[in-house]
Amino acid sequence: MNKVRIYRTRSCPYCRRAETLLKKHGVKKMEIIDVGVNRKLWAAMEKETRRNTVPQIFIGNVHVGGFDDLAALDKKGKLESLLNK
Repeated sequence: MNKVRIYRTRSCPYCRRAETLLKKHGVKKMEIIDVGVNRKLWAAMEKETRRNTVPQIFIGNVHVGGFDDLAALDKKGKLESLLNK
């Protein structure tokens, strides 16, 4: 299974939804980067993703985007194959 990395904040409901969806697909371990109060981590996330919202999700080397992007992959039936590449 591909490595999953998520930039998130603790208070973000979409971050929790993303984690729940990934767990539903069998992801047991995720690298969670909490950018909530750390300006340096937030800046690093923005530089890497060119976005300033959370969550920002990576599966392997692919930047999936946010929760809506993750859910769209799931709806199209493409999430499972990306996780298992």
